[in-house]
Amino acid sequence: MKWARAAAGTLLFAWMSVAGAQAKIELSAGIHRIEAEVAADFDTRARGLMHRQTMSAQAGMLFVFPETGRHCMWMRNTRLPLSVAFVDGGGRILNIEDMEPLTETSHCATAPARYALEMNKGWFAQRGIRAGAMLRGLERAPAPR
Repeated sequence: MKWARAAAGTLLFAWMSVAGAQAKIELSAGIHRIEAEVAADFDTRARGLMHRQTMSAQAGMLFVFPETGRHCMWMRNTRLPLSVAFVDGGGRILNIEDMEPLTETSHCATAPARYALEMNKGWFAQRGIRAGAMLRGLERAPAPR
């Protein structure tokens, strides 16, 4: 929080965002808990998980798109092998794609998606989560900007 003195001597305050701070949300797929950072604005969606060296087993990143569409993801400057689940507005997983690090191959939703959830590569397969499964907790996601 940043404090500032107004001309009349009254103290005012304003919330300041912390550089690099990321909103987080708890999601679930079946019995599996997910701690996801949220990428809801252009800059965080563009940066994604670039330059990360590690990510814990239950961590991921939820991309909140401003419109439903056939969104695509790539791995430019992303060092972690990832799997991405494209998710519709109701929380249903449309398709899951495995992505190799440091590539520019496009991985796209097979139908109009509102969200994408990136997890460590193989996370969905290791838990038996496939297209058609439901992702819970999306109603708490911030609105896209």
